[in-house]
Amino acid sequence: MSSWNDSIHFCNWLGVTCSPSSKRVMVLNLEARKLAGSVPPSVGNLTYLTGINLRRNSFYGEIPQEMGLLRHLQHLNLSFNSFGGKLPANLSQCTELRLLHVAANKLIGRIPDQFSSLSKLTHLNLAVNNFTGTIPTWIGNFSSLCFLDLQVNNFQGSIPNELGRLSGLGFFQLYGNNLSGTIPPQIYNISSIYCFTFTQNRLHGILPSDVGLTLPNLEIFAGGVNSFTGPIPVSLSNASRLQILDFAENGLTGGVPQSLSGLPGLVRLNMDDNWLGNGKVGGFNFLSFLANCTALKVLGLARNQFGGVLPSSIANLSTQLSRLTMGGNMIHGGIPTGIGNLFNLNSLGLEFNYLGGHLPDSLGKLQNLEGLYLNVNRFSGIIPSSFGNLTRLTKLFMEENTFEGSIPSSLANCQNLLQLNLSSNNLNGTIPKQVIGLSSFSISLVMSHNHLIGTLPFEVGNLENLAELDLSGNRLSGDIPPSLGIVLVWKACIWKVIHLKEQFQNP
Repeated sequence: MSSWNDSIHFCNWLGVTCSPSSKRVMVLNLEARKLAGSVPPSVGNLTYLTGINLRRNSFYGEIPQEMGLLRHLQHLNLSFNSFGGKLPANLSQCTELRLLHVAANKLIGRIPDQFSSLSKLTHLNLAVNNFTGTIPTWIGNFSSLCFLDLQVNNFQGSIPNELGRLSGLGFFQLYGNNLSGTIPPQIYNISSIYCFTFTQNRLHGILPSDVGLTLPNLEIFAGGVNSFTGPIPVSLSNASRLQILDFAENGLTGGVPQSLSGLPGLVRLNMDDNWLGNGKVGGFNFLSFLANCTALKVLGLARNQFGGVLPSSIANLSTQLSRLTMGGNMIHGGIPTGIGNLFNLNSLGLEFNYLGGHLPDSLGKLQNLEGLYLNVNRFSGIIPSSFGNLTRLTKLFMEENTFEGSIPSSLANCQNLLQLNLSSNNLNGTIPKQVIGLSSFSISLVMSHNHLIGTLPFEVGNLENLAELDLSGNRLSGDIPPSLGIVLVWKACIWKVIHLKEQFQNP
């Protein structure tokens, strides 16, 4: 850096802190300085160093073994670089280390057993690397450890029972490994834990019924993409600080406890892909209680065998709600008109159900929607012209229903659409040139298997980024627009589907 030159004493260099008395370098704080290259072995000569922070740079190569000479080192943060190779076993000689962060690098191999000497550690972050082997049992001897992040590696085997001795642990992440077995009961007794995530492993078992009592400080509790069974513990309502509860893609049963309404700070409740419903009427009665969760932004209930109708109380859910997924259930009846109250919805998924009747115009009030999934249901009637108010839509899926009438020209207002699927309905009339001329269709335009007539608007040739065009199963006539032929030639290398044949009287 420009300040690192002989005209300035090194104690005044940017990022360098010296002892006032000895003028020896004590701290190197070079976080986010756009530095690159390798760390030289000579760093081991700075024997008075107590702290090194190289976070968020572009350093690469191996971590020098010579760092083990820094016997006074207390803080070592090398996260968010490109360091490779193995963790140097010599770091075990830095027995004063309190903080060791090497997250988001390219490190490999096992955690060296010599690290068992680092008994003063309070923070250990090895996340987002390629570490292998098992989680060492001796980590349970680090009595001062309050932060342990091992997420997104390749650890395997079981979670050691010895970790249950970490009585001061608060932050504990195991997400994205290959861990198997069950969660040791001792861990559920560490009352200081506020963040506990073990999503995307191969774990199983039943969540303890008293987990909300034994872990009262929980703010984040996530174990999705595993094989947990049994009910959602009612006691979680006692963890009054809980913000994120995410156990999607497991085998949980028994419904959603009404007691969760006692969590006013709940932001994310994701239970997609479980077996919480039984297909019977009244499956969504708990929604009226979730209205008390006024901070809720994500509610995931898709593919759970919920039955019955959508209650009108859905309109009372948090106005902060941005994602609501209910697809792949056994819901019948219509969509309550009050759904328009959820004006902050970004994604609404109701696909693969038995919903029917006309769509309420109030859907047009959801002007923050980017994804609307109504496909594979029993909806009928016309497509509301109010859909033209959904100007942020990027994905609109309405296929496999019984919609009728013409395609509303108001859809031309949806200038951000990337995917539009209206196939397998009873739509008639011509294709509005205003709609098919949307230049934003960069992925998919599907209107197959309807009763559309007339000619294909020449504007279709302006869709330079189109990857899928399916108009089969209609009664179109006339010529293929010449400009479309140009698109076919230039885009032939990337087009996935082009279904135009048997559509035109003069192909």
